[in-house]
Amino acid sequence: MDYKIKYKEWLNSSYIDESDKIELMNVQNEELLKDMFFKDLEFGTAGLRGKLGLGTNRMNKYTVSKAVQGLSNVIVKRGAEAMAKGVVLAYDVRHKSDEFANIAASILTASGIKVYIFDGIRSTPLMSYTIRKLGAISGIMVTASHNPKEYNGMKVYWEEGAQILDNIGNEILDETYNIKDLSEVKMGDIKKAEAEGLLVVLGEEIDAEYERDVLNLSIHDDIDKDICIVYTPLNGTGNKPVQRILKERGFTNINVVEEQENPDPDFTTVGYPNPEYTEAFEYSIKLGNELDADILIANDPDADRVASMVKDENGYKFIDGNQMGALLVNYILSERSKKNDLPANGAIVKSVVTGDLTKAIAEKYDIEVFETLTGFKNICGKANEFAKTGKNQFVFGFEESIGYVYSDMIRDKDAINTTMIIAEMAAFYKKQGKSLLDVLQDIYNEFGYYLNNLFSFELEGIEGKDRIDRIMVEFRNNPIRKIVDIELENTVDFLKDDTGNPKSNVLKFYMNDGSWYAIRPSGTEPKIKIYIYSKDVEKERSEAKVASIKNAVEEKIESIY
Repeated sequence: MDYKIKYKEWLNSSYIDESDKIELMNVQNEELLKDMFFKDLEFGTAGLRGKLGLGTNRMNKYTVSKAVQGLSNVIVKRGAEAMAKGVVLAYDVRHKSDEFANIAASILTASGIKVYIFDGIRSTPLMSYTIRKLGAISGIMVTASHNPKEYNGMKVYWEEGAQILDNIGNEILDETYNIKDLSEVKMGDIKKAEAEGLLVVLGEEIDAEYERDVLNLSIHDDIDKDICIVYTPLNGTGNKPVQRILKERGFTNINVVEEQENPDPDFTTVGYPNPEYTEAFEYSIKLGNELDADILIANDPDADRVASMVKDENGYKFIDGNQMGALLVNYILSERSKKNDLPANGAIVKSVVTGDLTKAIAEKYDIEVFETLTGFKNICGKANEFAKTGKNQFVFGFEESIGYVYSDMIRDKDAINTTMIIAEMAAFYKKQGKSLLDVLQDIYNEFGYYLNNLFSFELEGIEGKDRIDRIMVEFRNNPIRKIVDIELENTVDFLKDDTGNPKSNVLKFYMNDGSWYAIRPSGTEPKIKIYIYSKDVEKERSEAKVASIKNAVEEKIESIY
């Protein structure tokens, strides 16, 4: 549908507030108006996410209402039992997060669906945990995760506690598309719903249960609990639970970045609150230098991602997502193996664009590694599958974009759980006189230098989307055949080939020296992402391979307009 038709529909709708209509009519920039209405905001790898503002391609009370009504219709079709199980609602610190959560509560209760809503900001992993704890049918987390302040979103979960897979997602989409007019959205009185017991407000009792279960995941207690830790929640939801857990765990030297401790929807000190990038550690590095801290740990605003920097002779060095995944897998498997505590049918799950070093580590301990498409809905989808079949026991899941979960207690990435394990791991090795960088070097010495590089092109709007499409077509039809002295050996097209995974617009190119790279459009941001991996017994040769592949791929992408 033409964007102008959608724009006029909004102006003529009795459901759109008059003040919002006036704001729309005052938009003078035609390109901006086009971007606001050229498409409907779509479910990506992590649900609904977009810039805040008016229009069908924005996060606002109207697009949220349609999506929640679609979910509501799906649940109602499943009958009274599903409706009685209820939906868990949580929200983070972002602009309008609480408003969107209350809108969702109003719509769900209007259809007779029970709702559990938290009494304030909470993390994504706690929301996932609560679904299973209460036996709910679904859950909604209102967050844009690590995106800048201009964004918000909503992640939708199903009864196993994991984000919805395509089967449920497509049902919700169908129901949403069948809503032809916003007047079809049912809104109820949440105060009345609460008085009638249809809406239940959750307090700190569920936090306490979650934190107790996280503490039970610890592996060692004979560690250096005086290790100097600098922690930042980046003004998000991780602050209180992380501090409580680390203190309960016995750590005595926890130092929180004061400027980033409390909620701030503008993320004033960081701008882009993604700890995957070292810029997010500016304040942590400053405090770390003052205290001579051993390790810096940062969570993103909804506390599902975590990253670290470790002190070395030159300051603080960032540990990327693949490196931390390898460190965690090595620590968990090696130390549980020593305690004879590894399951015989244990499994590690990672995404297809995540590095292979963990495969080598897991093989040493006879632990099987499974690969899924990007996104924790797929990684924890495997945990759901294991729970049903009993063939494997989920031990650890991760992807290179600093998302990890230890055990299947949570069916989503969990920065709170992982922050505790990272702190424990660093303290364990410190007692042996080693830093995590020393341990990483030991891993490279044993298994080889598995090195990587991730870069992306940010291409916004209609033109950006079209260019991303052209880039994927060109790489699909005309891949790079030779890079310096290494040649293309095999291409896996996850959209067309039978890979055992759902179809997805991902391309993976295997070179004849064991290195590979992958390319995919982001499901949550206007980006195309490129992942490069190599392996060699010599660090310099592995680095050179990564650099050569990066140069060749960049050159090809820049030639596609």
